[in-house]
Amino acid sequence: MTPQPWTDWPSREALSREGLTDARRRLARLVRLVVCGALLWSTFSQRHVSGWGAVAAVAGVFAVGFCAWGFYRATLSHRLWPSVGLLVLLLGAAFGADQAGFRVAAVVLWCGCAITCIQRLPLFAALPTAITAFAGYTVLTGDDDLLSTMITTAGLFLGGYVLRLDAEARANAHRLLAQERAARAAEAQSAALAERARIARDIHDVLAHSLSAQLVHLEAARLRIEREPESPFRDQILERVVAARSMAREGLAETRQALSALRGEMAPLGDFLRELAAADGAEVEVDGVPRPLPAEVSQTVRRVAQEALTNVRKHAPGARVRIRLGYGTDEVTLVVRDSGARVTGPAGLPASGSGYGLLGMRERAELLGGALEAGPVARAGAGDGPGAPDEKGFSVRLRVPV
Repeated sequence: MTPQPWTDWPSREALSREGLTDARRRLARLVRLVVCGALLWSTFSQRHVSGWGAVAAVAGVFAVGFCAWGFYRATLSHRLWPSVGLLVLLLGAAFGADQAGFRVAAVVLWCGCAITCIQRLPLFAALPTAITAFAGYTVLTGDDDLLSTMITTAGLFLGGYVLRLDAEARANAHRLLAQERAARAAEAQSAALAERARIARDIHDVLAHSLSAQLVHLEAARLRIEREPESPFRDQILERVVAARSMAREGLAETRQALSALRGEMAPLGDFLRELAAADGAEVEVDGVPRPLPAEVSQTVRRVAQEALTNVRKHAPGARVRIRLGYGTDEVTLVVRDSGARVTGPAGLPASGSGYGLLGMRERAELLGGALEAGPVARAGAGDGPGAPDEKGFSVRLRVPV
């Protein structure tokens, strides 16, 4: 879009204090304090200011400050008519101050309004307002030296325009810096994705290929062993081969999930939990509105769900399992609860066959600023699951901020 200098507003970056250095901020505050102090001293040092006149002067100072603040907010929001209206009120306050005998305050208000409108308004609205302010300054001050008045007026006008150009230059530099930072972040993200893709290819070429070959050999070994005559030794070997094949299949599935995570091709978290729970007959419940999660958070939730179901299979076979995934405003929670062990065995945080224990998952959650709690849960009634009213189960609760 072609810029229209007469009708375009200064950018919001130029109208705000973004990009100002600390030195310029301190200098601006000092200038405001000096001007306000001189204005107040020149106003209240006059002899005719006393009693109700002093009260009215204080009220006027606060009213002018409020209008100036409103003008700053209105111009920052690019609202033309409220800005012009507040500026007219300030010019009226300057006229009233001059009529009341506060000439210094009136001159400061006229000059300040003229400079500020040139700096913060579109030029088609700033020029008439500035001319009105300068005309009031010229006529009502009653200065007989027209040349000096014109030079002062031109200097103030140029000062306001220079401030406008300086603010726009600062805003452009701020935008360029933000674009450069965004470009660097995108470049770093692209490099990270390329590196993750390279790692995924290496894992696929080495580990996934090796596990697939192991599955083929283990399946061939199983078929060969099944042809042998039945015997305790043959059944024991067959059981070990079948177990090794299952472990290789699980390892291959987890490797493929890790490859998908590296490539950024993971399935939605809810679909993954439903697919994971289908093998164990678990129930899955999703609360809140599903949304994309950071890769680290999503991977942690998936690993904890896998580990919790693995522990249920090892220590509570036949138990009823319920998985609840909750999307909060600033966190995501995962609760995996079983109805209690059907066989005697230890309960706690054991390591699973995949090599990831819940204790390691707790550390992983803490690295993300979250927490993992696991322990036995006593159920008060039979409505929560099958079995006796005082049936005990085991619960794993993960909470990760997002």
